Amino acid sequence: MTSGALADHIRQKLGTLSPAERKVARVLLAGYPAAGFETVAVLAERAAVSAPTVIRFVNRLGYRGFPDFQAALRDELDVRNASPLSLYESADLGRHGTDGSEGAGPAADDGTREGDAPDAALLRHGSRLFADAVTATLAELPPHDFEHAVRLLSDRKRRITLAGGRFTHLLAQYLGLHLMQLRDDVRFLPDRDVERTAVLAALTRRDVLVVFDYRRYESDKTTLATLVQEKGGKVVLFTDTWLSPAAPHAEVVLPSRVTAPSPYDSLVPTLAVLETVVAGVITALGDDARSRMQHGEDIARRAGLY
Repeated sequence: MTSGALADHIRQKLGTLSPAERKVARVLLAGYPAAGFETVAVLAERAAVSAPTVIRFVNRLGYRGFPDFQAALRDELDVRNASPLSLYESADLGRHGTDGSEGAGPAADDGTREGDAPDAALLRHGSRLFADAVTATLAELPPHDFEHAVRLLSDRKRRITLAGGRFTHLLAQYLGLHLMQLRDDVRFLPDRDVERTAVLAALTRRDVLVVFDYRRYESDKTTLATLVQEKGGKVVLFTDTWLSPAAPHAEVVLPSRVTAPSPYDSLVPTLAVLETVVAGVITALGDDARSRMQHGEDIARRAGLY
């Protein structure tokens, strides 16, 4: 199992679990991570299953028993709550990715070769880290969630609102600007309080919130997802492999690795997911996408914007 990917691993296992084990999984995911620190008896009661079912569930995940599962969860939380400063102070960045795990692959090392200049070694190290992270992210992406995200974003009856965080507002803008060229009813969540309140107050069942939330998660993202869910709308969540607290309120969860050669989490794998989603939306919209793009080109040319 990938370090730091326990909730994501549970989601991927759902299709292989028995009905009773799935009840345990859903209770854990709905209250993640706090639910994982309940006793076996409490977790069994909340899931309406027997205590042996809880034990079988954690065994199915690859743990020897419930204490082993909880120890792994504690280790994950240390990484999940890491900041760039704590990663800078604790990580040997030449040998470890900033997801807290060793570099991927049997030949994982710091990328140095005898006689290498430091810059050449860093370039090789970054090349390996980014390539491995993108490949793993796309391979681990739940196909059902990816397909559902494409359906929601290409449904022209729905209104799309995008919201990002400290750094990920850049990704929200990147995706939103693409979608604006392909379909109507795409907007960014306003920054000013009055405008934001008006948007949130007008939410309906036809709304889709696309939200980006990565570790050192922002509490307002969970609030936004909850509001959309309460109004009957849908939430598409882009997050890391530890999963944002907004995940239980999301219709679609698209996790990405964040391994980087620096103390800052990488957004490169998420960008690869975004561009794959855009390709899916273009395919789903077909000729309508081309017509919309052509119309936009014509308007921009007439307005002197190109």
